[in-house]
Amino acid sequence: MISNVREYNDGPYKMLELTEGQSGTTVSLCPERGGIVTSFAPAGEELFYLDRATFLDPAANIRGGNPVLFPVSGQLQDGGYELYGRSYRMKNHGLARISPWIAEETGVNGDGEPYARLRLTSTGEMLASFPFPFELVFTYLIRRGSLVILQEYRNLSNGRMPVYPGFHPYFATKGKELEYTSDASLYLDYNDGLTKEFTGKLDLGPLQEAVVLLDAHTPRISFRLPGNGRRVTMEYSSEFRYVMLWTAEGKDFVCVEPWMAMNGELNRGDELVWVSPGDALHAFLTIGAARE
Repeated sequence: MISNVREYNDGPYKMLELTEGQSGTTVSLCPERGGIVTSFAPAGEELFYLDRATFLDPAANIRGGNPVLFPVSGQLQDGGYELYGRSYRMKNHGLARISPWIAEETGVNGDGEPYARLRLTSTGEMLASFPFPFELVFTYLIRRGSLVILQEYRNLSNGRMPVYPGFHPYFATKGKELEYTSDASLYLDYNDGLTKEFTGKLDLGPLQEAVVLLDAHTPRISFRLPGNGRRVTMEYSSEFRYVMLWTAEGKDFVCVEPWMAMNGELNRGDELVWVSPGDALHAFLTIGAARE
């Protein structure tokens, strides 16, 4: 089986599918729906959850896949923030996930890795919510059965641009009590606002709100999906300082989300990542799944 990239239609949307011949792994992308990965199937076995009704509804936020969070991750206080004496409004998780991206290049690189390079450039409507012209360039590729996302967050403005991007991958699972391998020792429980000891095992099933791992030093987390037989390993740039863990009642998924800062950081301003004028922040995320 040869590695390749193909285009196809899913409902009203044009899709891209990457296939790595050696591992039999496929990745599906929808550029116009926020540049989202809708499917990741290592060795042909689907890893992601996707609510197709939300995907097919252009007015809905997609619940599933791996949404891109930019320029903020999470919510802002009362849906807004102040910067340099002006007030702005922004939707939860920012602008990238609700904006159409452009697929500017696809193919197979010299290492035999299928890839797709997507671009998102700020518009006047976006600048009303986030007053910094920007450009995002993401390269999605499959490398030895793993999904790799190479990221460039470019500041096209004349001032320092504050950001804290993240990802929101939905992993398909009926079991919500997972054991996570991480060197974090503490987590913040948004259900009661308390900081607690992290021992590795958490049952998200009874929780309404997310929890966040606070003090990991190694940018890596792994966990075994019940009934799947695979251990998922996520590795990411050191700028992703936190991992959010969340689920929803009655839905067969657990979200394990690398974020560069915590909820509401644009309101606080303590841990913002600043991108200099004309510069770019480079980052990566790798998601792999090995059978145990």
